[in-house]
This record gives sequence, C-alpha cells and structure tokens, in this order.
Amino acid sequence: MKVLANDGISKSGILALEKGGFEVITTKVAQEQVANFINENNVDVILVRSATKVRKDIIDACPGIKIIGRGGVGMDNIDVDYAKSKGIHVINTPASSSESVAELVFGHLFSGVRFLHDSNRNMPLEGDSNFDGLKKAYANGTELRGKTLGIVGIGRIGQATAKMALGLGMKVIAADSFIPEVDVKVEFFDGQSITTKIVSQSLESLFKEADFITLHVPAQDGYIIGEKEFEILKDGVGIVNCARGGVIDEVALVKALDSGKVAFAGLDVFESEPKPEMAILMHSKISLTPHIGAATGEAQDRIGTELASQIITLLS
Repeated sequence: MKVLANDGISKSGILALEKGGFEVITTKVAQEQVANFINENNVDVILVRSATKVRKDIIDACPGIKIIGRGGVGMDNIDVDYAKSKGIHVINTPASSSESVAELVFGHLFSGVRFLHDSNRNMPLEGDSNFDGLKKAYANGTELRGKTLGIVGIGRIGQATAKMALGLGMKVIAADSFIPEVDVKVEFFDGQSITTKIVSQSLESLFKEADFITLHVPAQDGYIIGEKEFEILKDGVGIVNCARGGVIDEVALVKALDSGKVAFAGLDVFESEPKPEMAILMHSKISLTPHIGAATGEAQDRIGTELASQIITLLS
C-alpha cells in the first residue's frame, strides 16, 4: 500500500511505515494536482499537516483513499465529517506536539516581557552607535513569576502550557466550555511531582484577571478576542496566539497595542496566513513566528511514529 506524505513526515515515521510494509511517497504535490497524483499512483493514505487541504472535491475524486491523516491537532483543513461519511478513516496526533507548542508560547512570553523581538531587530542596526539608548529603551522588563496566566482552552496543549507556567511560579487560570476542571501534574527530573486542580471560569472573568493570555482553541466562527473583549482586558496585558489565525481580531489588536492597552503580542498564526498583514509584521510590539508551533525534531518524530502506528493498526 502507498502513503503520500504531502507535507512531509519524519524519518522515524517513514521507517516505521516501511517496516509495516507501506511505500512512502514524500513528493510535494501542488494542491491542484493532489487528486490526480493520488489516482495515478494508487495512493491509499494521504498525510498532511497544515498546508495541504483535503476537501470534498479531493475526497469525491479519489475513491481509493482509505485514510486521511493530519500530523498535528487541528483538522480544519480536512472535511472530516464528509470523509467519514464516505467510509474513510480520519486520524490525527493530538498528544504529540503539546510540549513543543507550549514551549513556543513561553518563547513569545519571554520575548514580550524582555523586548527580545525588538531588541534583536535594533541591536544589529544601532548596537554599536546607540548602546546606552537601547539599554534605556529595553530597561523596563517584567518578570513572569508571580503573575497570572489566563489559558483559553485547557485541552492537551493548554495543560502542557499550564505545567510550564506553574513551574515558573505563575498563577494559572483557565476558561474552557468543554472541560469544567482538570488535574494538572507537574513532573520533575528526579521523579517527584505535584498535582494541582484548575477549575474553568468564565471568559469575561479570565479577561479581567489575567496579566497574560494564551489561546489554545480550534478555528472559530468569530473572534475570541475582538474589540469588545479588548476593552475589558487588564491594562498592559500580554497576549499569545499559537493556536489558529482568526481567533483574535488583528485590526483591534493593533489598535490596542498602539494605545498601550496591550503591552505586547506573540503570534505564530495569522488571520490572512500565509500572507500576514504588513501592519502585523512590522509592529514593534509583536513577537512573530511563521506557524512553527509543532516544528521541533522531537514533536515531528512523535507525530511520524504515532501516525505510522495508527495506519498500520487500521490497515493491517
């Protein structure tokens, strides 16, 4: 059987699939050619990440597909229900990238509270001519320890983020419509651990209480944080979005940053991805990454081997 890993797959995933008797194709096929390629090469399984879309047109055009796999959590680039109605298995890897995304969240938080994103832009330009001026400009940093982190969406990635926050000595609060409470276990290198219960509260109360907010929700019909929500946030709040573009109103975000209502933002995802707005890309108070939340070697290894395991189980 043949597997098309159109957005790539780790070497460990390829080896596991080949050991299970599958042929793995890693040719990158353009979106408009995917259906033809699948049919011409008798592909049984298509694996994607966030780039390739598997919509109704491809599902209808490719009756030989047995499995659609998503390397990661969100499956908004796949018509999941329609695929299942056609008898196609749809799989993903919800647990594999949690730690990687959570670490990126804290990369943006540390960048924001210590101005690293802006300092790294300006030191090469002015470091030799205006060292004291830059030192003064970036002198009013903030510690994360002792502050309140509001986590919107306390699923796997939200919980991984909570563990890191607790390890830093932060207070953690959460809002989640589907998870009323959760026990979060923070494990240490020597085998010791502590467990604390996080009880979900209303979004409005989280917005009023949190010093920093991080979003971990799937794609939405509307904004989680729009103009109305920005008004009730604490002054000087920091916001990080490593979840999905479109959950924050970016026009309202820029206004809030310019007014000082929001101290900084960290964005890994964007409303108009893959062509983020220039007002976002050029803003000195936004720490930016190009949708790389799960892009660590460790996460990709876990994703590849987990996908392989599921495929072998389903088709063997």
